[in-house]
Amino acid sequence: MIVLDTNALMMPVECNVRLFDELDRLLPDAGGYLAPDAVRAELDKLADGAGNEATAAAVGRDLLERCTLAATEADYADDAVLELAEREDATHAVTNDKPLKRRLLDAGIPVISLRGRNKLGITQP
Repeated sequence: MIVLDTNALMMPVECNVRLFDELDRLLPDAGGYLAPDAVRAELDKLADGAGNEATAAAVGRDLLERCTLAATEADYADDAVLELAEREDATHAVTNDKPLKRRLLDAGIPVISLRGRNKLGITQP
């Protein structure tokens, strides 16, 4: 299972990344996608705004249909991603958030993030 952060779901608009195609390329047997409820709440809040960020969040919210949503104790999306990745023994997490990336790597969870212009790559702990 792969856990996705808010900014991962916004990458198709913000970074011109074909998110699920890239994930399938990197990990063809990933076993599915998870996102914490806190990510949905963050996308909802961002989508209510205006501009490119709101558009990216609205697209990200639509992409959540490909994910299984899960409740967490944490309300803050970054904490929820880490909690879910540890609890579900996720094989990878997807984020471009540098502090969250460091926390995930410190917890032994490989991180998928943007590499180059519109490709994703894996960083091992």
